[in-house]
Amino acid sequence: MIPKETSVWIPLTIQTAEEPLLQITKAKDEFLYDNAGNTYIDGIASWWTSIYGHCHPKIVEAITQQALQLDHVMLAGFIHEPAESLAKKLIGLASGDFCKVFYSDNGSNAIEVALKMAVQYIQNRSSSKEVSKSKFITFSASYHGDSIGAMNVSGVTYFNRIFSKLRFPTKEFDAPNCHQCKWKQKPETCQVECLSDLEKELATRSEEYAGIVIEPLVFGASGMIFYDEKVLKKLRALASDRDVLLILDEVFTGMGRTGEYFAFQKAGIVPDLVALAKGLTGGALPLAATLVSSKIYESFLSSDPYSSFFHAHTMTGNPIACSAGVASVDILVSDGLSRVRQLEKGLMERLDSLKEKFPDRILSPRVLGAICAFDLPEVLGEDEYLNPVGKKLRFELIKYGVILRPLGSTVYISPSYFIAEASLDQIFEALSTALLSL
Repeated sequence: MIPKETSVWIPLTIQTAEEPLLQITKAKDEFLYDNAGNTYIDGIASWWTSIYGHCHPKIVEAITQQALQLDHVMLAGFIHEPAESLAKKLIGLASGDFCKVFYSDNGSNAIEVALKMAVQYIQNRSSSKEVSKSKFITFSASYHGDSIGAMNVSGVTYFNRIFSKLRFPTKEFDAPNCHQCKWKQKPETCQVECLSDLEKELATRSEEYAGIVIEPLVFGASGMIFYDEKVLKKLRALASDRDVLLILDEVFTGMGRTGEYFAFQKAGIVPDLVALAKGLTGGALPLAATLVSSKIYESFLSSDPYSSFFHAHTMTGNPIACSAGVASVDILVSDGLSRVRQLEKGLMERLDSLKEKFPDRILSPRVLGAICAFDLPEVLGEDEYLNPVGKKLRFELIKYGVILRPLGSTVYISPSYFIAEASLDQIFEALSTALLSL
């Protein structure tokens, strides 16, 4: 049971569970330290945020210097250099047709901004006051956040099904999954059959849809489900042909996680809107951004006040957070991306060795950039994220100084891009030992 002495509601935790809490007192690089003097390797970069390790000196210095100069000012009617500088850097990284960055403070909000912009873009360019083109196409394995709008464009899963009465109209399609293809295709024979139903829907009812919302290349929270770049290419073509916006959730995959600055760049496409968060500040401060293409922004250029985008957050574009973001982008450009590509090779080699040792336990092994995942045989009768095998493995790994947080029966490693070879070895040695106890 969660200790009574804590006044904090611990998230994603059954409150009556017999689950100890680690009291973390400090962090450095890929390591976390608790109040008992124990050291742990943070193998998931604290929910995918600390992409360069904890307390990176360049990010800490940027935060310190900015805090001494300007802590905060609202962006309504004001601007400051950190917000301007970070926006220009993000637009440069993304290339394509992006011209503006809208700041918020977490991934859910970045998605909410994109959804609202998409609907108002349709409204702004229409001569009619009543526009029916406001639905979104979503995917069964998607997760875009826990706020109402972000939840609505996520797949109906353990995260949100209890709130189904709050959902607005969407159309959900089976998520592509190239490691467990429902259509029994192989990469060399695949004709993107997974999008056939979606294509038929748009052919007859595209006038109902404002956008397609998807996590590019990896459905993260639903089990690190990988799919091929050709799916994104097909979605881009369908969206363009049917006058529907393509909205990509790069909250997890952005900032280099897949081996490019953005996952969509691996597919050679450019979306209309992109949501970005997680590693944007290197895990130091909350900050999110929505990248906006020129055609969408131009629809808001009107003297009609009702064509303006009335959306804001109190801490939008906070100078300290933006300064951390500037430092984070600079690290990514200087050597972060190269480290991801190097890390990918190391993860592949170690996962191959683990698979050889446990051929019947390591299912669908997969690596992309700084993402490594595999599935365990499930405990029958248990639901997705709540499958107890993952929780059991998590607590077993703590004994060996390793922090992972399996997604049900899916085990994944998403470490700092700068993680030491010795730490990677320790993670996989711990997995090898812990799997024997399951």
